[in-house]
Amino acid sequence: MASGTTPQKSTSLLAELKKHVRADKAAFFPKFFQDFPGGYGEGDRFLGIVVPDIRRVAGAFRNLPLEEIRRALHSPWHEMRLTALVVLSAQFERAKDAVTKKSLVGFYLQNLDGVNNWDLVDDSSRKILGNWLCENPSQRKILHRLARSKNLWEQRIAVVANYPLLKQHEFDDLLAISERMLQHPHDLIHKATGWMLREAGKVELPVLRLFLDKYAGQMPRTMLRYAIEKLPVSTRKSYMQR
Repeated sequence: MASGTTPQKSTSLLAELKKHVRADKAAFFPKFFQDFPGGYGEGDRFLGIVVPDIRRVAGAFRNLPLEEIRRALHSPWHEMRLTALVVLSAQFERAKDAVTKKSLVGFYLQNLDGVNNWDLVDDSSRKILGNWLCENPSQRKILHRLARSKNLWEQRIAVVANYPLLKQHEFDDLLAISERMLQHPHDLIHKATGWMLREAGKVELPVLRLFLDKYAGQMPRTMLRYAIEKLPVSTRKSYMQR
């Protein structure tokens, strides 16, 4: 593992990750993350490392400099990019002042080309962008800019980054973005939007019910199923029949 005093490098990070490669996962991950022609993960490459091992390695590289994180985020290896995002998320969580947090969020937004699969999106968008927007409500236009993007992963970030806002009973951005996603063609957006609507319902059920009452008949089936998952069976059946 990396020393706390030795300058940490992305090359050392990769070497440490390679100690945890599992052949069974190297064979499984490309299928699971659709690394095949026409799949959403086409062109990605996998070493075959499970998340608990990634988190342990990330903990040892907690002081990885931003330039080295940038290099890791542009690695062809999926697990390198995921580890870089775990490190960046932890650095944001440890940041003590608003200037540092803003700088880390800016870095994150400048390197979104490395945040290019759903697992990379979901954890980092909530812990970095979402938490920062809780403290900086005037910057929530970022979510709507990302929602208008042509990039699938930026669109998913726009949805999932709402998660911390929901915990503060702030639903307006999610509801507006969810309405925009009603006509989206990809099931990864349908799943993410339905998931966040379900989370909104856990906080304030009337918010979810009002959205469903208005849009259930227009929602893609997957989005609707995810959104109503925690509702009573009779209620779910009623919405599905629309």
